[in-house]
Amino acid sequence: MTGARGQIGTHIRKLLPEDWELIATDSKTLDITNMDKVEQMIAGFQPDIVINTAGYTHVEGAENDSDKAFAINAQGVLNLARSADKHGLKMLHLSTDYVFDGTKYTPYVESDYPNPLNIYGKSKLAGEVAALAANPDMLIVRTSGVFSSATNSFLAAVFNHAQQGKTLSVVGDQIFCPTYAADLANALITLVQDYPKLRGLIHFTGGVALSWYDFARKIVATAGLDTALVEKIDSTQQPIVRPKYSVLASEYDIRLPVSSIEDAIKASLSAFLA
Repeated sequence: MTGARGQIGTHIRKLLPEDWELIATDSKTLDITNMDKVEQMIAGFQPDIVINTAGYTHVEGAENDSDKAFAINAQGVLNLARSADKHGLKMLHLSTDYVFDGTKYTPYVESDYPNPLNIYGKSKLAGEVAALAANPDMLIVRTSGVFSSATNSFLAAVFNHAQQGKTLSVVGDQIFCPTYAADLANALITLVQDYPKLRGLIHFTGGVALSWYDFARKIVATAGLDTALVEKIDSTQQPIVRPKYSVLASEYDIRLPVSSIEDAIKASLSAFLA
């Protein structure tokens, strides 16, 4: 597994089934943009499956450093897919709702045509296309707005601002499905265990559609802080264009457990309120 120190990788390690042996890597132990390093790692350990949770996720940063975004989100994914295919291994990869342009205003399903608006979304789509071409049996899971107690997460930023009594400006006209990292990690483990022949694209997100503004207010309210500190702005005040509606749904009839948004926020905030 790549991205072992990220939000998803951290929760996969916590929820790991007892009969799994996990080889956990991060950017320090495996540079996925280096094909030789990828091949050495996979050939050396011969795992049953490759799970890629690594990615360049800084949307604003991608606009200023597109080379790095494409290196990690496209070339890195392609390297993993090629090596996995060479050794006859299953591969599972995480992608994003930002591959869509947000103009549909009904939930996007797997067969909808992608049309990313920014460099981040374009780099993630490039990774999807290249990896599926190299390894058609792999599975790509698109998700949305992952949150947890991670110190660099949106939830942590909102809580810290509100706790310090600082006003936080949050966009109110972009709708998505916040996804609890533990739910996503559990879904990935379930897909690996129970649906080994599933291939192509599948969508998995939290169960409620919210604006970032409403999500931030829920975080602040759950923490018992003043929701008046959350100020609504519109997307014209953001430097980077993002999809206004990126709610995902799935064409697959696969039941994967999802926590209520309230329980997921409480669980994530417990690290700060303990």
